[in-house]
Amino acid sequence: MCVRFFLTKSIPVLIFILLIVGHGYSYAQIKKDTSIVLINNVAMQIEISEALNDLYNFKFAKAEQQFRWFKQKYKWHPLPYFLLGLSEWWKIMPNTRNTKYDDRFMAYMDSTIMVAENLYKKTPEYKIEAAFFLAAAHGFKGRLYSDEERKNWGKAAVEGKSALNYMEVCREKDYLSPELLFGDALYNYFSVWVPENYKSLKPLMWFFRKGDKQLGLKQLKEVSYNAFYTRTEAMVWLMRILNSYENDQVRAFQIAEYLHQTYPDNSYFHRYYARVLYSRGYFPELEIQSKQILARIDSAQIGYEATSGRYAAFFLGQLYENQRKLDDAKKYYALAVSYAEEIGATESGYYLFSLIALGEINEKQGNKAEAKKYFTEVKKKAGRKDEAYKDAKKRLKNLEKGDWFLF
Repeated sequence: MCVRFFLTKSIPVLIFILLIVGHGYSYAQIKKDTSIVLINNVAMQIEISEALNDLYNFKFAKAEQQFRWFKQKYKWHPLPYFLLGLSEWWKIMPNTRNTKYDDRFMAYMDSTIMVAENLYKKTPEYKIEAAFFLAAAHGFKGRLYSDEERKNWGKAAVEGKSALNYMEVCREKDYLSPELLFGDALYNYFSVWVPENYKSLKPLMWFFRKGDKQLGLKQLKEVSYNAFYTRTEAMVWLMRILNSYENDQVRAFQIAEYLHQTYPDNSYFHRYYARVLYSRGYFPELEIQSKQILARIDSAQIGYEATSGRYAAFFLGQLYENQRKLDDAKKYYALAVSYAEEIGATESGYYLFSLIALGEINEKQGNKAEAKKYFTEVKKKAGRKDEAYKDAKKRLKNLEKGDWFLF
């Protein structure tokens, strides 16, 4: 269990989404003009800006059209291959249980590695740039391998080690601009967070460079404010860290709101915004956003699927139950259960507590047979140590007592 956690939770630390751009037309031309500082190429930033916005707003076809044009123009550079892989990655993000994009994602990351290795070995002037792409591509591959649905821990470890090695090459040159600071920021934070929260893993961290959690946070904020290419990815990580680990829900909410407003068609940002609205108790806006998510699923909008539906339906169930609109609550809890079953997420809290809520509401309405059905289902699906299991067991006993008194 410890090894499994290390691979699933520390590998993402090695994700360095470093979208460094290039300028040139062939490998021969690189040698002729080595004065170009690729990461500071403002003209390229302008050229690529719209395509990146399209990617994060889930306009994949439009973004990929531009990325393929970059591939024709800069085929000597890993950037276009990485961007095409990043597009596949964001198709995976809304529901990581879906493996249909895995092969294309891996193919693009392998192409990134092949082209970057060529640059790394043959062009000293571009060694740092190539090393960062190698760290990014290996880190992404490791993250996917370590996902709960893939569970290829051995490959995840190999990719993570490669990512770390290339990151250290970059650090040796002591050139960490806001763009290139992203990987260092994640490493500094999580290399401390992991052993702090999982004491049994502390000895494993002896083999790694010592991090600095507060420095990592500071660096991540700097990237979020000042970077061009890595800004959005840094904001995603900062939002998740502040919300889940740093108990700074106010700032996390601000970032979630900004990301949703900036990329309104990104289902992952939309879902996360709904989650923080729920945790903050902003129920009128939560109702609007949750219904919008469900409507977009019904209209088959890109990126909107059962995972987002499970969240939105559960939030609406809770909202209407608190308002004592029990029939509406039952409708949305049942929808949350249906979405969870569609993606096989029957071990999740959203699924189990939706079933408990359905049982509780049916019990209140005098439908004891229905209530028993839901509580029994929770006992079947939940682990014996889960709160949901204990709650369902207790409720079933109470129902049985009530039946005995009636008899």
